[in-house]
Amino acid sequence: MSESTPTPSPRRADRRVAQRRARRRTAVVVLVLLVVVGALSAVLMTSKSSSKASDAPKATTPTSTTTTAPTTTTQAPGPGFVPGKITAIGDSVMIDYKQPLEEALPGASVDGTVSRQWSQGVDLVNQLKAAGQLGATVIIGLSTNGPITADNFAAMKNALEGASKVVFVNTFVDRDWQDPNNLVIAAGVASMKNAVLVDWHGLAAEHPEWFGADGTHLAINGPGAQALAQLVASKVS
Repeated sequence: MSESTPTPSPRRADRRVAQRRARRRTAVVVLVLLVVVGALSAVLMTSKSSSKASDAPKATTPTSTTTTAPTTTTQAPGPGFVPGKITAIGDSVMIDYKQPLEEALPGASVDGTVSRQWSQGVDLVNQLKAAGQLGATVIIGLSTNGPITADNFAAMKNALEGASKVVFVNTFVDRDWQDPNNLVIAAGVASMKNAVLVDWHGLAAEHPEWFGADGTHLAINGPGAQALAQLVASKVS
């Protein structure tokens, strides 16, 4: 007798179909999960990159720190002042550097006198101005011989009204009025648009070898006198 192939029962067939469907559903779910996980990973990576980029220091454009130095105004001379002429008025210290100053400023009229007081300098400015003989550029090298006040400086400032340029030389003297006088001169110069300050005190303090026994006067035409003349001339031009 021949053997016949057994026919699966309906229950077994249904069970197999259900199993295959379950496996398919599981595969679909796994696939979907993989897609979701991949998408989330991409989002997280993008977010981290953006965060790093935002945390990185940003390039900045350098801010310019250039400042413009204040300048002295040179104005047209008024009545009594001679255009193109330079007049220097000082005390005995100016005598020490008279020749090198004249050499540094050809044609300049340099008038230094022993023991000249500030008030006497004001009087001389007014006299020369009234006579039409005062240079449009004026150099004032006084205050060695006594204290000066803000009012004294104001009198000089008024006398010099109309000058094109005024050069004030501060003082180096072994007296108790040295520092107060230099403060008055510095404040006065700052109040004038056409004035400049020659800091002789600052330079002189670095070179005690330039001075005689009194610590104030220089050897005539010596190295200190040459240095002072050059310093003054540099402020004139």
